[in-house]
Amino acid sequence: MIISTYDPSHLHRSFGIDLGDVDLGAVEDLGVAAYFARVPPGMHSDPHQHDETETFVIFSGGGDIVVDAKRTPITAPMVAQFEPFETHWLDNTGDTDILFATFVWRDAPRAARKAPGKDRRRFGDRPVFAFSTAPTPNGGLHIGHLSGPYLSTDAYTRFQRMTGAEVYHLAATDDWQVWVLECAKREGRTPEEVVSSYSAEIEQALAAMDIYPDRINHTSTEPGYAEALRAWFTRLADSGRLTRREGAALFDGETGQYLFEPYVAGGCPGCGNQTSGNICEICGEPNFCVDLANARSALSTAAPRAGTIARYTFALHELRDDLLAHHSTGRAPARVRELANRVFSRDRLDMAITHPAGWGVKPDQDDVPGQVIWAWNELAFGWLYGIEALGRTLGKDWKINDPQDDWKLVHFLGYDNTFYHSIFSPALFKLAHPGWTPDIDYHLNEFYLLDGDKFSTSRGHVIWGTDILTPDNVDSIRFYLSLTRPETHRTNFTLEQYEAVTRDTLAGTWQRWLDDLGTRLDQRYGGVVPDAGIWNPEHTAFWARLESSLRLVTGALSPDGFSLNQAASALDGIVADTVRFAAFEAATAELPEWKDEARTAIALELAAAKLLAHCALPVMPRFAAKLGDALGIGTPQTWPEIVSLIRPGTKARLAGTVFFTAPPVAAAPGLLPWLSETVAASLQLDAVSPDATLVSLGVKSMQAIALQYQILQRTGADITIDDLLGDRTIAGLAAMLADSAVLADSAVLADSAVLTDSAVLADGDGVIV
Repeated sequence: MIISTYDPSHLHRSFGIDLGDVDLGAVEDLGVAAYFARVPPGMHSDPHQHDETETFVIFSGGGDIVVDAKRTPITAPMVAQFEPFETHWLDNTGDTDILFATFVWRDAPRAARKAPGKDRRRFGDRPVFAFSTAPTPNGGLHIGHLSGPYLSTDAYTRFQRMTGAEVYHLAATDDWQVWVLECAKREGRTPEEVVSSYSAEIEQALAAMDIYPDRINHTSTEPGYAEALRAWFTRLADSGRLTRREGAALFDGETGQYLFEPYVAGGCPGCGNQTSGNICEICGEPNFCVDLANARSALSTAAPRAGTIARYTFALHELRDDLLAHHSTGRAPARVRELANRVFSRDRLDMAITHPAGWGVKPDQDDVPGQVIWAWNELAFGWLYGIEALGRTLGKDWKINDPQDDWKLVHFLGYDNTFYHSIFSPALFKLAHPGWTPDIDYHLNEFYLLDGDKFSTSRGHVIWGTDILTPDNVDSIRFYLSLTRPETHRTNFTLEQYEAVTRDTLAGTWQRWLDDLGTRLDQRYGGVVPDAGIWNPEHTAFWARLESSLRLVTGALSPDGFSLNQAASALDGIVADTVRFAAFEAATAELPEWKDEARTAIALELAAAKLLAHCALPVMPRFAAKLGDALGIGTPQTWPEIVSLIRPGTKARLAGTVFFTAPPVAAAPGLLPWLSETVAASLQLDAVSPDATLVSLGVKSMQAIALQYQILQRTGADITIDDLLGDRTIAGLAAMLADSAVLADSAVLADSAVLTDSAVLADGDGVIV
């Protein structure tokens, strides 16, 4: 018999509470760890999750057990068990200690079942509010913007709805940013005109991308917004932590104007890179303008002068422990947690949240004349305002002044906004609503480059969403952006690579496979889905791989591991694996002796197409709906639990349905007409279309060899039969020949009148221009 008694003198601080070992002797033989614990009145344990199963035996005390933001009153004595990966903590709202013993052990099979569960963190039982970062309406949305918070919030929301969650996409325009005022001055318009014009462009770009938020707040024109913001600010001031105080500031050396944000630039005090006032988009750290190295004003050539000014300010550093604990409640990526630790390594962080400006909402307080409520203060308020405003349209009693622990907030943002989203805003929540424990997930993206350089509207180095997006290519754009968007590091958009992915992957592989599958279904089964017949080992292996693919896409779109990079890659993996499977099965597909196995194979291919339609919907909604209709199953509505066959007898119309089209390929001047004529002559045709593939023209082996020889004689390029008879159009083949190093060195081309009139070889290094 082993006896261990509770001794408060043996407790130590851990998980935010007092913890001490229960002496059970040879604990390793029991497979369980045991501890006594105490939560003093007014305190709570740190929110956390782990892979172990844990059981609390509560002896005394009162308060709440909080599991995935759901509160359950403590009625001691009681026992509570937590599943692996449930976020949990104890909140002592009483006036005596909560005393309990906890037993923790690992159950690997149980943890493995719970980790991928779609009910993780109760997303199906609570309202989920997904926020895309509010853009400043001083310009439209370019491809870099769209690839970040907006596409990801939309895909996330679509997936969650398919799993049955009550999820809403909330958006806004950040109208009161002082950058709007500067844009108005630059363009010779009023701020109101700038906001109206660019807000319309922003909504137009979102709609072109098939992104339709449940609510968009335009903060300068939203009825009642300014009044509600003033009331929120008063609530902050009444907290006692927000005070009017004198602080150091910068002023223009010539005009004396207060300098912040767009009016000042210099070296970041954190990383040394050049930055504007108040935030560094490289390292993510805030600055206070006076701490910029070699600061310079945007208003004059005079050196800025330092001075002081009274502003409403609060000591952010005093909330360090609360904010670090906040990052244990929801999803806070390592980049968020690292930034918080870096920022809080400073001795002080005195944040001014009113500034002198000619554009913004003035507070009700009259002791800071000429100052407005800083727009970044609106970030936290705007989330709550959006929830309340949405609630009014839905008949929900959601209130700014009464946020609920059960609300799940999910933020999609660029790394340059991380400080304001994940540190500054939760601190304001602590001031305004000290009894609320906000449960927030943060999803970051890095900078998306364009041709290796930053997007720049001033230099015209930009691709606007409204310029490139059309109903015919929106899903191609969404797929390419999902595949290449900068989730963990900077990535690069090039128009050439986008066109190559569209041409080779979507049109060249996805479209070709679906059209071929439809043709085979029409020829062998009259376009009617057959029932599976006899299964062979290859069939069961393919089925198992489809199940694995489903789990991959599910994991990539689920809250814990959300990644559009991985989702897009997994979607392409479904198609690539199915194409390999179809080629493997083709050898016996039309042999009468294997007809029962053949219909199993085609039923499995159709099951893969059905899976693709379901899994692609969050990323490529138009394609998914069109594929579902072509398969006879309609637009997918729910997320699949398992891979399933299409019901036998279903009428499908895959063949001839156009899902993707290849962008035109530019060829060297003069080469395309010559190649088209040569192909037509070699194949004894009157004429050929530049968009036709050689395979589709019915090239026979001897004719192909003759054509291969003529190309060799004309260009010096010894291309393979695979290249000659592959997926390329004639225009594509001409482009490939134009890129060939052999072509550049070919003497016969140098003498060619067809090419010299276009200066094809004008580049001295042999680069075709």
